[in-house]
Amino acid sequence: MSGEPLRFFAGLCLLDTRSAVMLLTDIVTSSERVAAARKRLQKIGLLADCIRRLAPAEIEIGVSYLAGSLPQGRLGVGYTVVQEALKTPAAGGPRLTLPEVDTVLTRLLQTTGKGSLSERRAQLNNLFLQATRAEQDFLARLLMGELRQGALEGIVVEAIAKAASVPASDIRRAVMLAADMAPVARSALTEGAKGLQHYRLELLKPVQPMLADSAEDVGEALAHFRCASFEYKLDGARVQVHKEGTEVRVFTRSLNEVTGAVPEVVELLRRLPTQALIADGEALALNADGTPQPFQVTMRRFGRKLDVEAMRAELPLTAFFFDCLHIDGEDLIDQTAASRFSALEGVLPHLAVIPRLVTAHRQAAEAFLAQALGRGHEGVMAKALDARYEAGRRGASWLKIKRAFTLDLVVLAAEWGSGRRRGWLSNLHLGARDPATGSYVMLGKTFKGMTDAMLKWQTTKFQELAIARDAYTVYVQPQLVVEVAFNDIQASPHYPGGVALRFARVKHYRQDKRAQEADTIDTVRSLYRQQLTHQSACAGVLPD
Repeated sequence: MSGEPLRFFAGLCLLDTRSAVMLLTDIVTSSERVAAARKRLQKIGLLADCIRRLAPAEIEIGVSYLAGSLPQGRLGVGYTVVQEALKTPAAGGPRLTLPEVDTVLTRLLQTTGKGSLSERRAQLNNLFLQATRAEQDFLARLLMGELRQGALEGIVVEAIAKAASVPASDIRRAVMLAADMAPVARSALTEGAKGLQHYRLELLKPVQPMLADSAEDVGEALAHFRCASFEYKLDGARVQVHKEGTEVRVFTRSLNEVTGAVPEVVELLRRLPTQALIADGEALALNADGTPQPFQVTMRRFGRKLDVEAMRAELPLTAFFFDCLHIDGEDLIDQTAASRFSALEGVLPHLAVIPRLVTAHRQAAEAFLAQALGRGHEGVMAKALDARYEAGRRGASWLKIKRAFTLDLVVLAAEWGSGRRRGWLSNLHLGARDPATGSYVMLGKTFKGMTDAMLKWQTTKFQELAIARDAYTVYVQPQLVVEVAFNDIQASPHYPGGVALRFARVKHYRQDKRAQEADTIDTVRSLYRQQLTHQSACAGVLPD
């Protein structure tokens, strides 16, 4: 095939009987318009107009592309291969249809074994030969996960709802249950609201986890909720467990199955008298005194290749659960948080349930927070007692309260170290996500808090993710999320966001998080405003 680059596409272009009518250029044009739009409603309208024009066979492909993802998932195509494809001559005019592109990418994914690398290069080069320059640029960014057009999942969900004329809440619920917006979009656009009724909780199939926002302290949380459920905030690995009879499956927050890596969790579930269960919790490694091991130590249990029994003996896991979505034929996601927790307590042993306090009194909540911190945990979660389980959403029904300021930020680049760190990529450039544009706003740099093992790992990893270099710096694809602690936030004319972190230091990499889940520049600015208000109150003045 590599010797005859056009033969495969000649065959594709003879498919005159296809029902698809949308060209890739239509998606590219819509993406460009969305990127240029500044207002959320304008972005939603542009996306909805494009989605309406998709033929049934094109919906899942088109919606995935507009959301910056591929129906096939990660293709394992590296930066160098994509850059090579970008050097191919561009087509004089648009001709590629969405199904044609999808067929090529599916074939590329399926090409494995001896000689597959050169064959995959040829397939990608051939695809780019048929694309205009604008289409080539779009495909390159799509393949590398860098389609920054300000159309994150929440906006695309709203656009699907608008295009299908169904309530956005119905779309969100279906996406939660399907864990994929593309098939939900097809159901909504071809069958309307009736089509969304097909999506239900299914045992042994993961759903998107509910996420939390942040509160400065327990006082802010109580002002929001009046009475709240306070729970220990554990620094472990989020796990969603499913049980159907004797079969148990365990999934991470990113919906990857890790059943084989956590036999302790599987055994706990199998011992329960209940026949069907979906529960949400955290698994973590504990010290002999019951205090938690660092997050990165717990994550050693979730490696791709490990001797499970040896690791279990060295680093046993303990699971604590805080929510319940299903018990023995009854779905609980629409019940209140109080009801779900009560149901959880009814089926799990006491030691497997997260420590919890329900109170409306600040003094009691602060004592509970101090207790959690004293036992080595991150802080507490404050939860609304009447909240439904809103999977996949970061809402105000759950608030996390930590003692120290931390943010989950994206690594944008790293500088080569000097002295003892010569030869290692050390000084990290840190960025917060900008939901308006889909890009990342730099907040500063840090070389503090890194172990030798971390330096060694990131030096190798950053060079794999490199997109540009100069004499001092390696610029990387914005994929890695790192948890950063800092003392405070200060105004800074040197960075585009106008603010910078003071005394930032690395805690650990969040390998369980995607870049799209990193903290936003809006969150950083909100923390900065809270800081100014607190400082002004202490000084007896009000901020401007």
